[in-house]
Amino acid sequence: MLKRICFFSIAIPLALSLSACSTRQAPLAIDSDSVAPGTQVTRQGVQFDLTGNGIELGQSLPKTVLVDSTTMKEVDLNDYQGSVLFLSVVPSIDTKVCEAQTHYLGEQGDTLPAAVKRFAISRDTPFAQARFAKEAKLEDIQYLSDYKEGAFGRSIGLLIDSSRLLARSVIVVDKQGIVRYIQVVPDISHLPDMEQAFTTATALANMP
Repeated sequence: MLKRICFFSIAIPLALSLSACSTRQAPLAIDSDSVAPGTQVTRQGVQFDLTGNGIELGQSLPKTVLVDSTTMKEVDLNDYQGSVLFLSVVPSIDTKVCEAQTHYLGEQGDTLPAAVKRFAISRDTPFAQARFAKEAKLEDIQYLSDYKEGAFGRSIGLLIDSSRLLARSVIVVDKQGIVRYIQVVPDISHLPDMEQAFTTATALANMP
């Protein structure tokens, strides 16, 4: 598997947002490669199996329930047909890489067309997600929790078998509810290629 990895300094453009992080920190790696859902990911060389049914391009998202951290109501992503869905999936928002990924979604994602709905998805409790959104001042994206049973993660092959967390990934779904872009980051300590996913989401939003 060929891997294209670049490095992203949180000093630009995220230093103003990540005020708790020193600009002297080592840059975070951005991985442009992907593994298939339902296979394996690694973290610093240690391999972890992904459990569940691996979703593929051209399929619809399975009907599964997530919990909205603001309303505490159950949400089915299939109810959002007519909008492009940008799903940013992270293991836990209370880690450095997940924080950076979510800041990127919230800040750089402001440039996306209005037809794109942005979701941050993790197995953190809705209360932890709501706290993070308020403290990070990132309340213009929707936070969904898979905390109950990991049903969302299992349904698309992103549930890490050992930790029961979700694998770092980005999924873009078109207006008809069809998956058009998937990146499951091979090493979960790396960031996904958010810009490539933004490009796909923008193109889909501009289609009739």
